[in-house]
Amino acid sequence: MGAAWREVRDNRDFDRVLDMVKGVNEIGMEVCCTLGMLTEDQAQKLADAGLYSYNHNLDTSEEHYSEIITTRTYDDRLKTLDNVRKAGVTVCCGGIIGLGESHDDRIGMLQTLSSLPKHPDSVPINALVRVAGTPLSHLPKVEFWDMVRMIATARILMPATMVRLSAGRTEMSVSEQALCFMAGANSIFAGDKLLTTPNPSFDEDNLMFQLLGLKPREAFKEEKAAMSVEF
Repeated sequence: MGAAWREVRDNRDFDRVLDMVKGVNEIGMEVCCTLGMLTEDQAQKLADAGLYSYNHNLDTSEEHYSEIITTRTYDDRLKTLDNVRKAGVTVCCGGIIGLGESHDDRIGMLQTLSSLPKHPDSVPINALVRVAGTPLSHLPKVEFWDMVRMIATARILMPATMVRLSAGRTEMSVSEQALCFMAGANSIFAGDKLLTTPNPSFDEDNLMFQLLGLKPREAFKEEKAAMSVEF
């Protein structure tokens, strides 16, 4: 569940989210949210409602961050992650490549993720989707080998983490995605839309899984210790 909020506010909108989290939790499925910055109390309320995972990406390195985002600081991001961990909710935190960053920035982001008090339970690796009319639409397409390198490095640094091959898959062939899986990706975001940008269709992903011999896991709490994709 996603909301286009800078931060969560204690109001009726948040109360509605808590009710939705409870509802999905009651049918036995994992509930994941990305809502913006959270206080420690808000994180605990989500945990009490049954939230399984919270996504809050670092996006890039601390050094490059201010070139991309001005509405909040890097420390704000880290504080939210700390609040989520304290509440006992699993952390989903990764970033985006293709933002005009350097190789050192990519390394810096992965170093920050791997140096957190506990490795994130999942790390999405996104390639920038260049949407027409947005400030970064002029940047070159991310080469798929850069995705492979990021995934392989994340796998080495955080061996028990779910490494998610995320945004940018619509511009990758099946063989290119296969190399990402071989490099260490063991999860994707499935569905026709990835929040605001296109994603391969469910049928396309099913065909890819059959071709590559990959088996998707059930998205239920009882299966949370299993890998998202089994080889």
